[in-house]
Amino acid sequence: MKNALVGGKPVAVFDIDGTVFRSSLLIELVEALIERGVFPIEAAEAYAVPQEEWLNRNNEYGPYIKKVVEAFAYHIKGQEYGVVADIAGEIIEKKKHRTYRYTRDLIQELKSNGYFLLGISHSPKFIVDGFGYELGFDKTYGTFYETGATNRFTGTVEDEHLIMNKSAILKRAVEKEHLTLIGSYGVGDTESDISMMELVETAIAFNPNRMLYRHAKKLGWGVVVERKDVIYEL
Repeated sequence: MKNALVGGKPVAVFDIDGTVFRSSLLIELVEALIERGVFPIEAAEAYAVPQEEWLNRNNEYGPYIKKVVEAFAYHIKGQEYGVVADIAGEIIEKKKHRTYRYTRDLIQELKSNGYFLLGISHSPKFIVDGFGYELGFDKTYGTFYETGATNRFTGTVEDEHLIMNKSAILKRAVEKEHLTLIGSYGVGDTESDISMMELVETAIAFNPNRMLYRHAKKLGWGVVVERKDVIYEL
């Protein structure tokens, strides 16, 4: 790890959902699976209340997305990988351009300057990988849902503890890809991104929630807000 910190390509790490993509890949996937009849309509009931509370700004986003994750994990068991992956591919093709202008332009700028682009998301790996490829990421990490011998999802998540620890993922990528944290960038939008942002030289809180905003201000990180067609740097 020590050698990787001083040699190789500089790394730029981005959270994906809500930071690059103007939605959640997981939410888009779950809603598409329900619409296609792969998941029962009852799957939406699991997150309907926290979704409404979030939309009405009566509660945080966290409880909402947690229920979406639980609904996906429950209903994905026994589903054929190919069917789900095909729907994920259609979502990517249709919505790959629904990105924030600030992070999209930053990705392009850093890539042109020789940075290794790393994306991390708690959404399923198979949709994160496809989305990341379309945007030019060099490597992406997502939640890995296991498939069995029949190529159907077992309901088991591999290395669940790792994907929840974004700093550990960043360290692993730096070492494995022989990268450097010198001159590195990190961009996130919630408190789950703090651990990876603390490792980089330039941390940017983009459209941050309250917890990340407070942490960013305390440490002097950049804060950027994109609203409609205006970008504010605070």
